Amino acid sequence: MNIGTPLSPVATRVMLLGSGELGKEVIIALQRLGVEVIAVDRYQNAPGHQVAHRAYAIDMTDPIALRELIDKENPHLIVPEIEALNTQLLAEVELAGHTRVVPTVKAVQLTMNREGIRRLAAEELKLPTSPYAFADSEQSLRTAIESGIGYPCFIKPTMSSSGKGQSRITSPEQIAAAWEYAATAGRVNQGKVIVEGQIDFDYEITLLTVRALDAEGKVETCFCEPIGHLQEKGDYVESWQPQPMTALALGRAQEIARAVTESLGGLGLFGVELFVKGDQVWFSEVSPRPHDTGMVTMGSQRFSEFDLHARAILGLPVNVALSRPGASAVIYGGLDSSQLVFEGVEQALAVPESDIRLFGKPESFARRRMGVALATADDVEEARARARTAAKLVKTRDGK
Repeated sequence: MNIGTPLSPVATRVMLLGSGELGKEVIIALQRLGVEVIAVDRYQNAPGHQVAHRAYAIDMTDPIALRELIDKENPHLIVPEIEALNTQLLAEVELAGHTRVVPTVKAVQLTMNREGIRRLAAEELKLPTSPYAFADSEQSLRTAIESGIGYPCFIKPTMSSSGKGQSRITSPEQIAAAWEYAATAGRVNQGKVIVEGQIDFDYEITLLTVRALDAEGKVETCFCEPIGHLQEKGDYVESWQPQPMTALALGRAQEIARAVTESLGGLGLFGVELFVKGDQVWFSEVSPRPHDTGMVTMGSQRFSEFDLHARAILGLPVNVALSRPGASAVIYGGLDSSQLVFEGVEQALAVPESDIRLFGKPESFARRRMGVALATADDVEEARARARTAAKLVKTRDGK
């Protein structure tokens, strides 16, 4: 792999489509390797915009705007970091042969839509999943629930992330509100939702799975230690690594993750979400990019998920070893403000083995993730306690 000098005619150019807090860390990892990075997002001054060589704000679902930008920048790699993209245009760009979409156009198209990835996992690969159905109207949603899915169940947009548009319902009276929420709060309104039956599981994990080139240039699959996480309203609030699990369950989780990622193909890091009960494992979802729960790896691993993604997509060797048990805890905005001020950072950083990442988002909302506290320790429980303490010590106020 040759890497040119940034901002020169021989630069290795990577364009990120989506430049939030996860994209920002990918950009930093790429720049450490001498890559020229172009950050694109739907709004100005996104976190990744603040560290990239060049930044743009466009509607990435608009094929004309996206085509014009790609033609202008002529990137060697396009790295999708969000779901709301015009994937047909990306397919055309890759077919032209000048630009590679990471990890593959197939992976981006399937994983941006819950219908595509669920049908791949359950119907093509025959992997265990929760019971599910798709609905394109409130009435068909009601029929799907009452004819087999049952209560409690989860209604989700076919295209969303970070819990947006998701509801857990326990009675027929909640269907109308869940349908409306899923239809309006997703990344793109597809006119279709997925309803999933609740399965009895002990815990959820994210298994960060890396497809990278080995010393002989062959694709190998590597697994980070499993990450446990706690969710509220469909969004993660804590994560920790490693999540204790039986050897049999871990082996099954790796088998499922390998099957899914091999089918999607390409190089890069995938966040594979799984449910676990004892030795049983069910596939939930997969993201062909770093995962929000994987922010814990900024403290727990020698190379974070962002470093691993950058190295893998460039065809460089990876090392997925755990350095020390770690945890992360979300820091919310707590209020609506375009001039948010953080206080107590010095107290948070006084917590043993702690660190803080403030994302720099230009606008805060009460439940918007504005930062994350990280901590390590001799064991996971102490690391979780330290991360929670550090996160609580960070206070926010309106700077106006």
